[in-house]
Amino acid sequence: MRIQEQISALVIAIQKLPEDDQIAALNQARQALSEISPFKDEPVDCVVWEQQEHIQANDYNPNTVAPPEMKLLEHSIQEDGFTQPVVTYQKSANEYEVVDGFHRNRVARESEMVHTRVKGYLPITIINPSRTERKDRIAATIRHNRARGVHGVEPMANIVTQLYFNGWSNKRICQELGMEKDEVLRLKQFTGLGTLFENRNFSKAWEL
Repeated sequence: MRIQEQISALVIAIQKLPEDDQIAALNQARQALSEISPFKDEPVDCVVWEQQEHIQANDYNPNTVAPPEMKLLEHSIQEDGFTQPVVTYQKSANEYEVVDGFHRNRVARESEMVHTRVKGYLPITIINPSRTERKDRIAATIRHNRARGVHGVEPMANIVTQLYFNGWSNKRICQELGMEKDEVLRLKQFTGLGTLFENRNFSKAWEL
């Protein structure tokens, strides 16, 4: 049987399933195809639909979106649909944590129209499984949204502190979060970690 005929047979078989079983079967097909894809190491190569109840927000995202922008995001998803998946970290078989897409996740839950349309599911990709440590996930979140939103100073200072005490040097923090050395030092200062750099000199150009 030719590949096209096999694909047609699979489509017909999936169409006959109840809706939730259809979604599960489509997810399995996408995952199986991604396994043999030349792009399998790119998370976006495999987007699946997961029930919202299995996805939880992270507790460290410092990105803030003002109410007007949140309304615009909701309107965008209502009108254009989900054009970007939510990036997640898989904690267990049926448990995922948001790495990027914190606000898309909120819209899917809080907008009745969107929630109904996507049937209580969310489109997700799963981040590289080697990045399992919390500090790696935090760094991934910052990299994803640093250029897009506004990071609150206090949440960012707390993240820098957390990464420092998890063993990351100033150089590593700068590299992973796309920061300048002076910015890292000032964020440490903000949290009262002055003893960590009391003998350092740095520019006064960056303001809190």
